[in-house]
Amino acid sequence: MKTKIFLSLFLAAVFCIVSLVSSGCSKGKSSRKVFVFVPKCENILYMKLFQEGFEQGCREIGVEPLYRGSDVCTVESQIAIVRQLAAQNVAGMVVDANDPDALRPALNSVSKRGIKVISADSAVHKDARIVHVQAAECETVGRTLIRAAHEMVNGEGGIAILSATPQTTIQNEWIYWMRRELEENPVKYRGTPLIKVAYGDDEPIKSTSEALALLKDQRIKIIISPTTIGMLAAGKVLQDKQSQVKLTGLGLPSEMAPFIKSGVCPWMYLWNPIAQGRLSAHVLAAVVDGRISGTAGEKFSAGPFGERTIVPATDGGTEVVLDEPFRFDSSNIDEWQTKL
Repeated sequence: MKTKIFLSLFLAAVFCIVSLVSSGCSKGKSSRKVFVFVPKCENILYMKLFQEGFEQGCREIGVEPLYRGSDVCTVESQIAIVRQLAAQNVAGMVVDANDPDALRPALNSVSKRGIKVISADSAVHKDARIVHVQAAECETVGRTLIRAAHEMVNGEGGIAILSATPQTTIQNEWIYWMRRELEENPVKYRGTPLIKVAYGDDEPIKSTSEALALLKDQRIKIIISPTTIGMLAAGKVLQDKQSQVKLTGLGLPSEMAPFIKSGVCPWMYLWNPIAQGRLSAHVLAAVVDGRISGTAGEKFSAGPFGERTIVPATDGGTEVVLDEPFRFDSSNIDEWQTKL
């Protein structure tokens, strides 16, 4: 009798222990949050700096960061990665789109699984995201680059644009506003027409080839490259050819310092990709926690970035804007080239 009682108590104790362990494991698994960043492709320095900031933001929030990119800048590779992530235990996803429309079905499928999707840098389709994290207002960037080009050539000389891919939303928005600046001020820009828009697909070899091709047109006196890959490629081409054609655009100080010092690129613009990645993590946290729904006018706390307001985006969706474009020139490039 005593043996049976002892055995029953022993089995009950074991059952309780197993139940507690199982409950603890289950609770730990359900409460574990993972945020993932999907870049255009992983071998771009801008994307790596963005990821650095994203990881910092995730640590501040208390979630686990993941980085899932391909070594090729194609929408097909992004779609494959998004589909793989759909089956994993991730709470939210930040996507930098290669093609907003092509990504839409895969991202909508992810959203149906309960995974929250936002975009950053290059926006995904407005119906495939909750909100977008913009580095700077597209209108400001586009108009600023045209004004800079006009000033660099003293109002005399054609403009060429060396962009990323034809489908990249962020570059297309900037180019749209570049065209608007030219069209709305015909008298001012009559001596600086837009000659050509070329696409290097954010690949160094193709960007170099496109830059070389642009130099064959004698009307072109300045190249605007709204992509760090294009900036670096064009800078090397202009320097190697000892060309008098000038360069401006959006570049990384660590890569472009030699060209600013030599005068190939009198000045350029950018923002802090580390800060953009960090802000994206905090925006995603606000979405996942249910503090914002992505509606224009909503205000929320973005941690170290203070209170932020969601504003309308030009594509009909909404966005959160980081900052204004920052000018890098010979007066400050030494300070920044080791930081960014």
